[in-house]
Order: sequence, then C-alpha cells, then structure tokens
Amino acid sequence: MAGDAAAPTRSPTGAIGRSPLEQRILDATMVCVARWGVAKTTLDDIAREAACSRATVYRVFPGGKDAVLEAAFTHDLYRVLLDVGSALASIDSLEDALAVGVSVGIAAVRGHEALTYLLEHEPGVVLPWISFHGLDPLLAFVTKMIKPMLIRFLPDAGKLTDGTASAGEIAEVIGRLVVSYVFEPIEAPHLDLADPAAARRFVRTFLLPDLGSTALAG
Repeated sequence: MAGDAAAPTRSPTGAIGRSPLEQRILDATMVCVARWGVAKTTLDDIAREAACSRATVYRVFPGGKDAVLEAAFTHDLYRVLLDVGSALASIDSLEDALAVGVSVGIAAVRGHEALTYLLEHEPGVVLPWISFHGLDPLLAFVTKMIKPMLIRFLPDAGKLTDGTASAGEIAEVIGRLVVSYVFEPIEAPHLDLADPAAARRFVRTFLLPDLGSTALAG
C-alpha cells in the first residue's frame, strides 16, 4: 500500500483534504475511541477497523497513536466548522447567522460520539484542551475558521471607535459559547442553545444589543 496515501490538499475554507487511506484511518480512530475510549484504543485496533496494517498507520501518521488521535480530532473539528459554514452559506442576516451558527455548532459537537464517550468515561483526556492555557489555541483555531463566515455582516477589524464588534471578536464569542454549553450544559430546556429557538432568543437578548449600531444597520 505504499502509494495509497496522497499529499494533503487545502480546500478554500482552509480545511485539510485527506486521501482515502488517511480518511479511513481517521474515521476508524473515531469509531474506536467512541467504542473503547483513548486509554484502551491501540494502533492495532485502529488498523483493524481501517482494514490496513499497523505499519501502514505508522507510515501515514509517523507519530503513532498520539499523532493519529490529534489528527482525527482536528479533522472532526474541521468537519463541525464546515457544517456551520454550510448552514450559513445562504443566510442573509446577522441575527440568523449568529443563531444558526450557535445552534448548529453546539448540536454538532454534542452529537460527536467519541467526544461524548470521553466526557462520560475519560474527562481527564478532554479537560486539558478546554481549560486554562489549553483553551487558547482551540479558540484561536475556531475563531480563524468562523471569522470569514461573519465578514458579510461585521467589519473585519478590531473593536471600532463607535463600539461595533468585529467579525473576529464575535467568532471568538461563538467559540466560547459552544465550549461552555457543550462541556458545562445547563439543565433547562429553554436555555439549551442547541435548540434553534433558544439560540435565537439568546442572540436577540445578549448578542445583538451589544454589537453596536453599525453591525445592526448592516
């Protein structure tokens, strides 16, 4: 299988395109983690699920298990963000963009089977990525991906003198909301931001009034 793995390509959104072999290994990794967790998943498990050899997994991801896991979760994060982007593609108002972005993002992450397993059985694997300094690179990554989706509605700049928020700042707010509501859920149906109606109420009440007159006028 030496020629199976192609060099990654980049889509217009910045997401890394994977060869069929790479994709198979990454998908297999998520299946194994959802089934057994990180601690019990081995490279042999991943290779068996991907219908390839352990040596092939090592060749495609030279760093071994840690490299495969990082690549798999990063790739799935791209998938979530691309789902958000697809949902926003035909939207023509800031309110709709924010409400849909929040609800679709939270619902997609909550529906991730591997992450759900880890939160229930191995929270220690996830916590370093969502707390203290570990959260900063995650938010930077999410902000970079979401910001272009909001440029149509918000200025591409830092906080403006008239108080208008920038696309980057609101992208980070959405990222923080998703992390907060996924990892610290509120046990109240009317506050479940995965629900489009609840997300819209939240946006109208807390986000839109604070965006500034320029953003609202657009």
